[in-house]
Amino acid sequence: MRCFDHVTRNMAASDTSKSSGEDRILEPLCFPEHQPGNSSTPSLQHPSGEMLVCLFCSESVPLPQKDFLLRHLLLDHKLVIADIKLIADLPKYMLYWKGRFLEQPVTDFCSVIKTTSAEKEEHYFLLCDVLPEDRILREKLQQKRLEEVLEQQQRERDDHSFHRLCMFCSEEFTGNRSSLLNHMAREHSFSIGLPDNIVYCNEFLETLQNKLDSLQCLYCEKTFRDKTTLKDHMRKKAHRRINANNREYDRFYVINYLELGKTWEEVQSEDDREMVDDDDEDWSDWRAHPVSAVCLFCDQQSETMDQIYTHMKESHGFDLHKLKTDLNLRFYQQVKLVNFIRREIHQSRCYGCQKKFDGRDDVLHHIVSKDHVMKLPEMSVWDQPQYYFPTYENDALLCTLSDSDEDSGDETKRREDVPVIAEDISSLRALKKNSILNQLLKNRGSCC
Repeated sequence: MRCFDHVTRNMAASDTSKSSGEDRILEPLCFPEHQPGNSSTPSLQHPSGEMLVCLFCSESVPLPQKDFLLRHLLLDHKLVIADIKLIADLPKYMLYWKGRFLEQPVTDFCSVIKTTSAEKEEHYFLLCDVLPEDRILREKLQQKRLEEVLEQQQRERDDHSFHRLCMFCSEEFTGNRSSLLNHMAREHSFSIGLPDNIVYCNEFLETLQNKLDSLQCLYCEKTFRDKTTLKDHMRKKAHRRINANNREYDRFYVINYLELGKTWEEVQSEDDREMVDDDDEDWSDWRAHPVSAVCLFCDQQSETMDQIYTHMKESHGFDLHKLKTDLNLRFYQQVKLVNFIRREIHQSRCYGCQKKFDGRDDVLHHIVSKDHVMKLPEMSVWDQPQYYFPTYENDALLCTLSDSDEDSGDETKRREDVPVIAEDISSLRALKKNSILNQLLKNRGSCC
């Protein structure tokens, strides 16, 4: 099912389509990670002025605007390309399949996903590497990209016309790039890695220099009022390093080009596993990464669930525990209620009276001023199967919900005594009005 898991990853997370006259969330949203400098994984493709062509018509866009073409393929031609970020050379990939689709019908290559609604039946097409021809093409493009990167790296090794100033002391360096990189590591405790591990070095250094010129810390990426304050911050906080979680830097390291579909972390972890003695594993110093829950109404995050519940109650007047008790909500009803409120606020609509606003700030002001914080619509409005699906797929608040306020060590046994009552699934037809993703999820068994 890996191919299906990435079906909608090609779309922007909060993108909405107006073709049907209403909002449609194309993919579950994600809260920003509670770590500095973390961003979505960018393509490893070197910046290019090449054009991307549609596989079926004359539509074309510049490579940096690929999301527009992917949206066009989905909405106008009902086609999705799986694992788009793993394609090493997207323009060549698109040209290849455009030619093949001219020779043979799309059904000869793509998995067909059937979606049905009260109005009509639609077919979506999934192009993925389950097809041997597609897999071979992706591997060839990856190999070609690796060869280009290694050739570029060799040119940089042999280049003695390198000329740059140190970012920290303005000392001038000419000749080979390694002299500057070694100087920054030795004299300023700032290392971006061994010279032989880096490619597109000039562009890498220019990217770092631009951040410093913008008074931005290279590690936490906070902005400061002047250079003196920035230098003191980076020295005192030991922030003279780049953030490994910032995927902007991935394309400057050769390791990220070595294996199709694997990041440097995955490649490195495989190397580490080969050196580990399975009989002598020590997990005593392992620490789980804290999970932060986000408030329903603002951007407040907390690693303690009691704190986030207290915050919502004291800052916004919203008491989820009281609603659960007053309405006698079961676990899955709580899940649907949280997802319903998340979605309504994301779409700038009051969950109490269903009034639509221009933005989130407007709807939150309305909810408070009209005392709609604890006002819910009829249960039939939100107690719907469509709200089983999370609005934000990393919503840690959902993990804190329970059937009872009391913590019990025998939770499994208590839940076994609760009868499971099937819901009326006729309302699933309404999913088409909300999300293409939900249509595809109903039929995911036919994708592979």
